[in-house]
Amino acid sequence: MPAAGRSWRGGALLPFLWAMAPHHAWTAALWVPPLLLNPWFQLALATPVQFVLGGPFYIRAWKALRAGGASMDVLIVLGSSAAYLYSHYRLFHTGGMPVAHGGGEHGYYFFDTSVMILTIVWLGKWLEAAAKRRTADSIALLRQLQPAEVTVLAEGRQISRRVGEIAAGETILIRPGEKVPLDGTVLEGRSEVDESAVTGESIPMEKGAGAPVMAGTLNGSGALTVQVTAPESSSTVARMVRMVEAAQESRAPIQRLADRVSGVFVPLIVLTALLTFGWWYFQGETGNAAGALEKAIAVLLIACPCALGLATPVSVLVGSGRAAQKGVLFKEGRTLEELQGTGVLLLDKTGTLTAGKPRLSGLYPAPGMTQSSLLRLMAAAGQASEHPLSRAVVREAQRRSLALPKAAAFEAVPGCGVRAEVDGCTVLLGSRRWLESLGVPLPHGDAQEQQWLGEGRQLLYAASAGRWLGLAALSDPLRPGARSAVRQLEAAGVKVILVTGDHEEAARRTAGQAGISRWYAGMRPEQKLELVRRLQREGRRVAVAGDGINDAPALAAADTGLAVGGGTDAALAAAGVHLHRGDLGGVAEAYRMSRRTMRVIYQNLLLSLGYNVLAIPLAVSGQLAPWMACTAMALSSVTVVCNALRLQRA
Repeated sequence: MPAAGRSWRGGALLPFLWAMAPHHAWTAALWVPPLLLNPWFQLALATPVQFVLGGPFYIRAWKALRAGGASMDVLIVLGSSAAYLYSHYRLFHTGGMPVAHGGGEHGYYFFDTSVMILTIVWLGKWLEAAAKRRTADSIALLRQLQPAEVTVLAEGRQISRRVGEIAAGETILIRPGEKVPLDGTVLEGRSEVDESAVTGESIPMEKGAGAPVMAGTLNGSGALTVQVTAPESSSTVARMVRMVEAAQESRAPIQRLADRVSGVFVPLIVLTALLTFGWWYFQGETGNAAGALEKAIAVLLIACPCALGLATPVSVLVGSGRAAQKGVLFKEGRTLEELQGTGVLLLDKTGTLTAGKPRLSGLYPAPGMTQSSLLRLMAAAGQASEHPLSRAVVREAQRRSLALPKAAAFEAVPGCGVRAEVDGCTVLLGSRRWLESLGVPLPHGDAQEQQWLGEGRQLLYAASAGRWLGLAALSDPLRPGARSAVRQLEAAGVKVILVTGDHEEAARRTAGQAGISRWYAGMRPEQKLELVRRLQREGRRVAVAGDGINDAPALAAADTGLAVGGGTDAALAAAGVHLHRGDLGGVAEAYRMSRRTMRVIYQNLLLSLGYNVLAIPLAVSGQLAPWMACTAMALSSVTVVCNALRLQRA
């Protein structure tokens, strides 16, 4: 609320004392101080309220009319101005006769009505601001996850600096019990890090050399030396804050429906008010302008669609804030609305349905190769890759203390594998299908390979100079709670489909463990994209959940994309929803919050429109005084805000 508005809030409340008593015989028994019945005193109180407290409404109404529209501010300005200006006119043309208590001359002055209008509308604005403050608290809590200062290691010394001054590539020290200030990679040390504030995962994660750490998480009992990978402006916490703010500032498509309704509704109400004035003017005594004006003002006020304007934005505001507290970040209000309408969910396997932390469980070198030499070449080729399978190979090589040569000319081929120059030779690391498409001869029917395939393990093949070097088997367990989340989604009417680049047997076994009845195996990124488009052509609304570069095209093409866990930069950029919880429970939670928020929005729209439909005939028939209409209008706004605030308890 502007400072001027706050200054006159006390003056605006005072006329409540005279607002009801002078207008109806049944309130005549109420004692009202004579000073409040003096029209000159009423003018002195009403004028600053009308033009200071009401100033923002005049400005917004003028802008709406200049743009060719008619907003709810137009009704507020028309109603309050009509009451004030008519009273002003009567005051200076009747010599300032006092208001008669209990009826009589009460119709001559409506200063109290104009003040009531603006005061009660500001009350609704204050309640809306209170809802925004409660949601802003969640953003403040997110900001508090990041400490203000950090210990930097430079030239053998420990220097305390502000987090905002740290650049990527610098080395920092995180002591036991301290919050992780920036995203980075552990260089030295071992500790357990509590990531629950960011991901919702309650079990602390063990971190050692090479492990990533996120800003906003809490270090455990060990000291960690970390190389910063992103400055403060690009940290996990900063991205979370930006996404929450963007979601709250954006407009959901259903809000445009409310705007269109208001654009038609306001002119109709103005016309209805004019007709009401004319009807009562000619039905009563000749020249009974005061009584007719009173009823016309009541029509303007009772129909003011403030509740309609609040129905969607307050619900989106509260819903997105509550979702952020549960680790679900919606980029836009549009995404919050659209997710609940998607009936098909395509799930990636590695890192989404499974834990995304596979471990090397077997090596099968080609003749002439040893396990160590095979692992050394595979790890060297994959050490620059973000793919979980490549990382698992690198971790195993580090565990065995193998010296890895530097790789040059690294290239990641999404959905296929990687290519890199190692010791002057081109090394290929990827799927059987990709290597065969490049003309590499691979053995068929090998007993060890068939055994691993039958066990559902993931296989990585290596080749160099057109010669097969061997293969590695990796195991990636299902995420905890994945089966329960799939069951919840299916119960909610969402068809869950597994889509993976792995071989048929691995897809079948993983789908069976998760309770998924339909799956697609051996899917390259372009095939995932085509599947999304085919389902959309069939009239299905499709959501895609994934975390890798190979998921980015499908995430971008889907009606709603969900990036699970940390995810790659490409996946995060393509998705409309970012799930910091690294499990399918976050997907189920996103659906729940989307549906709850939309249910509240529909309830609010029904409440606001139903209120107008029922109340307008009462105002037209003269059964509502302006102050009663104004109070009822404000109460409808209060009802909408309170209904939206229920989402805070979701």
